Amino acid sequence: MTLTAFPAPEFELHLVLRGPGQIDMLSAPDGATHIFEATAVQSAEWVPGTYWWQLRAQSADGVYPVATGQTVIAADLATITDPHDGRSHAEKVLEAIEAVIEGRATKDQESYTIKDRTLQRTPLGELLKFRAQYRDEVRAQKQAARNGNSLFGRMIKVRFTG
Repeated sequence: MTLTAFPAPEFELHLVLRGPGQIDMLSAPDGATHIFEATAVQSAEWVPGTYWWQLRAQSADGVYPVATGQTVIAADLATITDPHDGRSHAEKVLEAIEAVIEGRATKDQESYTIKDRTLQRTPLGELLKFRAQYRDEVRAQKQAARNGNSLFGRMIKVRFTG
């Protein structure tokens, strides 16, 4: 990564990630470029989940915030032995809403009472509104996945060394 305002080796870059775990990385200079590397052994210890990150430049004069953001560290599928559903929350909820709508095809009442117990179903109009909302969210997630993950608006390639 080359930052013209904070060139290596005059500046070191620190990448700080906080979430389910703590990850701290220090860049290595390569000319004026900063390089972050993590071995496969190191990254295997990273706890999967959502992390908030901060990139900081440091020199003898002080510490300067460069950028902040949020990212997800995914689980290594090769290490998962239990059944795994890799769908997003939105995909799971969309499927559940569609199952409720499908089940409604044979039921025409929104509520009924038997003795002291009342059952009220979510009105079909609300279910259709929720379905549209979750369809949009799933569509946006799929579009983002097709575009690739980005940091600072460009693709970041990662190399793991053993």
